[in-house]
Amino acid sequence: MTDRAFAVVRAGALTTVQDRGRPGHAHLGVPRSGALDPYASALANRLVGNGPGAAVLETTLDGCAVRPRRAVTVAVGGAPCPVRVDGRPAAWGAPVRVPAGAVLEVGAAVRGLRSYVAFAGGVAAEPVLGSRSTDLLSGLGPAPLRDGAVLPLGPPPAGAPGRGHGAVPDAVPWPGPPGELVLGVRQGPRDDWFTARALRTFATRAYRVSPASNRIGLRVEGPPLERAVPGELPSEGMVLGAVQVPPDGQPVVFLADHPTTGGYPVVAVVRERDLAAAAQAVPGTPVRFAVTGQGSRGVP
Repeated sequence: MTDRAFAVVRAGALTTVQDRGRPGHAHLGVPRSGALDPYASALANRLVGNGPGAAVLETTLDGCAVRPRRAVTVAVGGAPCPVRVDGRPAAWGAPVRVPAGAVLEVGAAVRGLRSYVAFAGGVAAEPVLGSRSTDLLSGLGPAPLRDGAVLPLGPPPAGAPGRGHGAVPDAVPWPGPPGELVLGVRQGPRDDWFTARALRTFATRAYRVSPASNRIGLRVEGPPLERAVPGELPSEGMVLGAVQVPPDGQPVVFLADHPTTGGYPVVAVVRERDLAAAAQAVPGTPVRFAVTGQGSRGVP
């Protein structure tokens, strides 16, 4: 293997390779996948001179540690966390030069949930259906990181760090993780399966992020939504941001690794630009669903 690679010293709770995902394959049963916080991923890439679609590491809660075989410029962004190179503090949210053989330690998130590690040249795992993303539902893409694994890096971008795709400052402003998660939604397509009272509850009551959330779906806890129609639907197509309601009445917001079909009714769909904040919402974060359009029954 080329020396443009890094070894995994500590994989962390869940660290995966992610890029922009593989949209356009739902008819094959393949989810989009990709970075849950695409804005953080793209910004970290920009800081090291990559294009926005280069593959990065997405860590969950407790970070990871890696050892590059050759000196490389990296940037850690997304959820704020301590960064160290061979035990010495290094910058978060800015380009950092990591010498060959040094250990880059990405610590536990102090706010938010998911941090992103961009390497100049990107993680060069083997692409599947045009993407290097790890898909936890289908199993496509590289496996989640494990201790001792070695992953290749692509060739460094032309020019100095941060100049391969437009000059940027050494550090840039980063949006903070949400204290309250406000998800804009449009009701439907199956809002008519719920009572009028349930729809008012959904639009006006507070929920909170459940610890059972993952890359497949953001689960929330709060007042259950009452069904007006008994029984179950035949399986139908599901989209990113669909708010599916299982029999317990607790909404689930589908994220990047969501199934492409499902049989529970979808009460609403979250606008895509709000889903990045959902990626950083820790368990217990308050959640509100802000209805921006009427559904099939015209209940605001």
